[in-house]
Amino acid sequence: MTEITLAKKAGFCFGVNRAINIIEELVEKGERVATLGPIIHNQQVIDDLSKKGVIVVDEPSQVPEGTTLVLRTHGVTQEVLKEVEKCGCNYIDAACPFVKKIHKIVLDNSSEDTVTLIAGDENHPEVKGIKSCAKGEAFVINSEEKLTELFQQYPDLPQKPIIFVSQTTFSVKEWEKSLKKVNLLCTNAKIFGTICSATDERQSEAAQLSKVNDAMVIVGGRHSSNTQKLLGVCQSNCPSFLVETADELSGIDFSQYKTIGLTAGASTPAGIIKEVLQTMSEIVKDPTMIEEEKVLDSAAAEDFDFAAALEESLSNMSDQKVTGTVLSVSPTEIQVDIGRKQTGYIPYSEYSNDPSADPRAELKIGDTLNLIIMKTNDQEGLIMLSKKRYDAIAAWDTVVAAEGTDTILEGVVTEVVRGGVIVVSNNARLFIPASLATASRNDKLEDLVKKTVKFKVIEVNKQRRRAVGSIRAVLKEERKAAEEKFWAEVKEGEVRKGVVKSLMKFGAFVDIGGVDGMIHVSELSWNRIKDPSEVVSVGDEVEVTIKSLNPEKKQIALGYKKLEDNPWEIFKSKYAVDSVAEVEIANFTDLGAFAHIVPGVDGLIHISQIANKHVAKPADVLKIGEKVEAKITEIDEERKRVSLSIRALLPVEEAAEEAVAEEAPAEAEEVATEE
Repeated sequence: MTEITLAKKAGFCFGVNRAINIIEELVEKGERVATLGPIIHNQQVIDDLSKKGVIVVDEPSQVPEGTTLVLRTHGVTQEVLKEVEKCGCNYIDAACPFVKKIHKIVLDNSSEDTVTLIAGDENHPEVKGIKSCAKGEAFVINSEEKLTELFQQYPDLPQKPIIFVSQTTFSVKEWEKSLKKVNLLCTNAKIFGTICSATDERQSEAAQLSKVNDAMVIVGGRHSSNTQKLLGVCQSNCPSFLVETADELSGIDFSQYKTIGLTAGASTPAGIIKEVLQTMSEIVKDPTMIEEEKVLDSAAAEDFDFAAALEESLSNMSDQKVTGTVLSVSPTEIQVDIGRKQTGYIPYSEYSNDPSADPRAELKIGDTLNLIIMKTNDQEGLIMLSKKRYDAIAAWDTVVAAEGTDTILEGVVTEVVRGGVIVVSNNARLFIPASLATASRNDKLEDLVKKTVKFKVIEVNKQRRRAVGSIRAVLKEERKAAEEKFWAEVKEGEVRKGVVKSLMKFGAFVDIGGVDGMIHVSELSWNRIKDPSEVVSVGDEVEVTIKSLNPEKKQIALGYKKLEDNPWEIFKSKYAVDSVAEVEIANFTDLGAFAHIVPGVDGLIHISQIANKHVAKPADVLKIGEKVEAKITEIDEERKRVSLSIRALLPVEEAAEEAVAEEAPAEAEEVATEE
């Protein structure tokens, strides 16, 4: 029976895991994402991200508008970084903190007179990025032999100031050999051990497994530097096979091996490792595979349990509280000094519960922050910290204390979710149901986003760390206070400003400062209207007059039409008795014709005043819509009536002639009768 042993240090390293998490979080938020080159050297991961809409671009200018660019884990050259900043696209630097540390070492310690030596693969993106940070000469060597050749080619090199660093995934064995050479020949060398500790452990474990097993299987991308290093380490001790996926195992004959070791590169996800392990077990019928599966599953379970436990026990983490000093703020994280050997960093996701918070705008180097330790990785020399969770402790205590009391808290509405909104109050998240989020159910929840609101805490679940609040409860109290103040101060005849809240057939309701009053339809306009919507709309700001008050029934009658708009007042300001006006014929009656004088005021032209001759019907002389001049002969202010006359404006001669013409036929008729 063949036995399979899985290396403990197999799969995603911290830097790779961090980069993938950054992309996954962006995708989950619905953002469009592009990576500058493959984010890691693993085609399966790249294909999986591609299915989620993540695209790969070769240069910053290819990034589509509205897309976030994520820089690869290997880091980029200084020239590329300038291009990215120049193109103006939104970007996140997902470079491994270990790689960024090497960049800083070279930038801080190199000068025009300094020679930078880099142990690594000259064509690897990480090495190109490191080399671009050198301010003077820079050389890349991949072995002690190449280092010796370099010194032979440049004899004066050992006498110059030298910085010696390595690629994070460089062979530990080759580094130690090269280091001896540098210490032997160079008198002015500054040496920095920059091989990732996880890489060192991974290679050491792989070497040990390859010595005690008949064969080794290495899982990872063929273009991955650390995977190739693992293959090289193992090949020197036993037959070793590199596979990218479980499908490639079918071409390997495992029948001659009784024990097989299995390891994986830092760019290999756990899912692929597990699939390879299962397939190998089926091929060799290995019962121990079940135990190895448990190792993989338990690792995932540990991460989940840690997160869950953290959420439930924040209030008991006083021993995990630290104070950090800001060292730098990058587009993805904040580096802090907490007085320990490890490098402290705060991912943006752990800075604040407010998604609009911008650490780059809010922080400066030297600022101190209260933090909670999330994860400590002594092997990689890193400590992950959280500011938002520290803040959440105090905020949560405040929320718990406010439950069921009259305490009013403030927060910002960050998003609309199913059934309500989320409010963040000092980094504590609360849920406000839709029915308790606004004063009226007709109000839109989207209008609350990014606004500061006041609320009361009505329910707290300490176990699940969930809290429910009510904005409406505060609005109701504020409205009650406003009503009491209103009724204590209001007087009839006052003019107030308000907002139209609703319309009915009989009038419009207006909020005049926390209290609603009604404008009757007859008070909306001096003209006759059929519906209030002809004059006002919901949301309009209006100026109204308090016409009457009923404190007992809490009823308020409002007036909207203004005296200066009264058609009768406008008429009186323009015309008087004996004035002449151009009027428009509006309609006819048996008495005569009605005509518009000004909008809202009509006058009557009696049938006897239409002409100097007998008129049987007004329509025989006038037309609807015709404009004529008429004299105002009478104004009855009490009854609001106006009498008009066209005849009064006719010339006297014309009137006499018409009178004679009318009398002549009558005289002729009389003579004829006498004869």
